[in-house]
Amino acid sequence: MRRSDTIKCGLERMPNRSLLYATGMPKRAMDKPFIGIATSFTDLIPGHMGMRDLERFIENGVHSGGGYPFLFGVPGVCDGIAMGHSGMHYSLASRELIADMVETVAEAHHLDGLVLLTNCDKITPGMLMAAARLNIPSIVVTAGPMLGGHYKGRRLNLTSDTFEAVGKFKKGLIKKDELQALEMCACPGAGSCQGMYTANTMACLTEVLGMSLPGSATVPAVMAEKRRIAFESGFRIVELIKKNIAPRMILTKRAFENAIMADMALGGSTNTALHIPAIAHEAGVNLPLETFDVISRKTPHLTNMIPGGQHYMEDLDMAGGIPAVLKRLRPMLKENMTVSGLGIRKIAQMAEIFDEDVIRPLDKAYHKEGGIAVLKGNLAPMGAVVKQTAVAQSAMKFEGTARVFDSEETAMKAIIDGKIVAGDVVVIRYEGPKGGPGMREMLSPTSAIAGLGLSESVALITDGRFSGGTRGPCIGHISPEAMEGGPIAIVRNGDRISIDIPGRKVDLLISAQEIEDRLKTWKKPLPKIRHGYLAKYAKLVSSAASGAIMGD
Repeated sequence: MRRSDTIKCGLERMPNRSLLYATGMPKRAMDKPFIGIATSFTDLIPGHMGMRDLERFIENGVHSGGGYPFLFGVPGVCDGIAMGHSGMHYSLASRELIADMVETVAEAHHLDGLVLLTNCDKITPGMLMAAARLNIPSIVVTAGPMLGGHYKGRRLNLTSDTFEAVGKFKKGLIKKDELQALEMCACPGAGSCQGMYTANTMACLTEVLGMSLPGSATVPAVMAEKRRIAFESGFRIVELIKKNIAPRMILTKRAFENAIMADMALGGSTNTALHIPAIAHEAGVNLPLETFDVISRKTPHLTNMIPGGQHYMEDLDMAGGIPAVLKRLRPMLKENMTVSGLGIRKIAQMAEIFDEDVIRPLDKAYHKEGGIAVLKGNLAPMGAVVKQTAVAQSAMKFEGTARVFDSEETAMKAIIDGKIVAGDVVVIRYEGPKGGPGMREMLSPTSAIAGLGLSESVALITDGRFSGGTRGPCIGHISPEAMEGGPIAIVRNGDRISIDIPGRKVDLLISAQEIEDRLKTWKKPLPKIRHGYLAKYAKLVSSAASGAIMGD
């Protein structure tokens, strides 16, 4: 018996069938598996605007496999467009909305399986959370990365050539005509932003988790191969239903550990420290934040992707994609099943590596350790994260003077106005999951710092988070956050702060007694947003240290 039989079988379901026929469904399709295609198509997001095309190919694949497809929509937020203003409050919070919406549609209509069409930052983890929660046959199709832009023979990308260009222009390093040209040329068309930012990191990890077909993560959005992957995914979901292969059979602890290992090798976005634990939680797998650091210490960094390096997603794809990365990691990979029907080690074995510099051997790694480090100390008792492979060697240990701001906007104004100087530690607080609310990304401040040439001489710490495009000594996810009365709430201008990435420490250089005395006098401020979805979100969301998940 299929799930969809509940809504279409028996005399008492005559009204249900009548409504289904009203959609145009032919009578002969009533006996087929009902496949939901959750599409996050929107004209607002470059990474999603090409999905109308992929929807067709998924539908064709479902029909060819013997199922009947139903498309339904979920919302999407473009982090780049939402960046630097109040819209970013909604980005992380949208992850929970997406998971809830997919759950709602799939359960209300008793769908037999799901194809999840996604691409950008919070949409992919939201859909994976729903798949793990529902535990019905599911397969993910990521729409693919954007090709690099070009200007005067130089290849361009979003972070270096738009966000960081703001600081360069303020410093007089580039002229207005070049600034305008970069604005037009950096993002040439459809696809998720070109480097190992959050969207592409999550696409890569979805493939490693075994929830998408091999090659899905890195094939550019505009390529014919992406259409073929969409078709094969639609065809494959029918097979998964026939064999009753559900997500929790794939999303095991081994799968999550493999994904974190790949994340470290790729030098992925720090946002994975929120998303992977949240997906694991839905799958019933306990995955503490410390797991990232344990795996990072023994996983070499094998790819030098922008923003920290020079390679683009199209380079990674031409070098062999994620299967080729897995081939490098195969000695450490743990066997696990995937939606393709192949085990993850078999996929690694079959892969070819076409560029030894884009995907380096283990003994010639770019860094001995992986991309993310987890720091603790009196400033972050529950932990904080940094993308250590995007930090210059000279800044791996940093001591400086605190410059404290209670919002991103006030910090950004000080940076642009030239009030931040070498030796400063910019502290941006009340931007955590509860305090933001929504844990905004700080790409605008970090990019402005980089554009001003201060990425090795100025540090930034925050209870907010960072885009995958951030580089430099930028410590995020400080937990407990300021709104929960964490120690970051009592930092004062002029305090000294020590960051020791190799030693995994971040400390406020005052006495334990002084910290205790300041915390006693701290008063919780009023919430920044007191109405609507974000007010509800702030009341229910957990700490960044546990993935910023919503309470049950």
